[in-house]
Amino acid sequence: MTQMTEQRPVDQTVASKIALPDAQTVTSVRHFTDSLFSFRVTRPRSLRFRSGEFVMIGLMGESGKPLLRAYSIASPAWDEELEFYSIKVQDGPLTSRLQHIQPGDEIILRPKPVGTLVHDALLPGNRLWLFATGTGFAPFASLLRDPETWEKYDEVVVTHTCRDVAELTYGREIVEALPDDPLIGEMVAGKLRYYPTTTREVSPKMGRITTLIENGEVFADLGLPPLDPGVDRAMVCGSLAFNLDIKALLEKAGLREGANSDPAEFVIEKAFVG
Repeated sequence: MTQMTEQRPVDQTVASKIALPDAQTVTSVRHFTDSLFSFRVTRPRSLRFRSGEFVMIGLMGESGKPLLRAYSIASPAWDEELEFYSIKVQDGPLTSRLQHIQPGDEIILRPKPVGTLVHDALLPGNRLWLFATGTGFAPFASLLRDPETWEKYDEVVVTHTCRDVAELTYGREIVEALPDDPLIGEMVAGKLRYYPTTTREVSPKMGRITTLIENGEVFADLGLPPLDPGVDRAMVCGSLAFNLDIKALLEKAGLREGANSDPAEFVIEKAFVG
């Protein structure tokens, strides 16, 4: 599954009945393709979050009420700014406007982070698999730059599936920069495995990750054994269909779905399916 729906806003306007969220200033914007962009904003001094969580962000609607959507924070918990990675929906109530933001503009943010893609929701393990399609890579961009990820696991395997090679750019650049990161570079050495695939444009590795798990190709390519609940832990972020397919494969391998209140072997982010 490679539909770029992971961070697509839901259709309903979030009509806030509470005080207007704080305004935050856009510090940078980068467009990767005609359907993908990232941006950074100032971080509220009071905001504390765990890498992998999401918040509600948005713009003021024409009705005078804030139009808010759930977005993973792509920057790690230690970053002084907040980074987000988004799809562009030309007729979307929010992203049709959000895609045009420029440095100096303001967005609104509800500083109440939540989410299941956090280390607390997983039992201790040896190998962490991060399964993403499209903009579902966003929470992993946060987790991959957090020292806790590399302290907890002996190996981290990142799979990212998109339609075209250009859509892999955001994730690839983050992964490739990790070994030279001044904070975690030494921790990453020898632990990182990156497995990008495309489903439409020809690339070195073609195919849906679900298919490559089922036929064992991903394990053969990486020189790793099949999924083992005694060793492997997993986080999943993608479309509803992708999440369900990966969940079925993980459960078939004996892994159980966890939560903040009941840690287990894998977790799924459900906030962005649409």
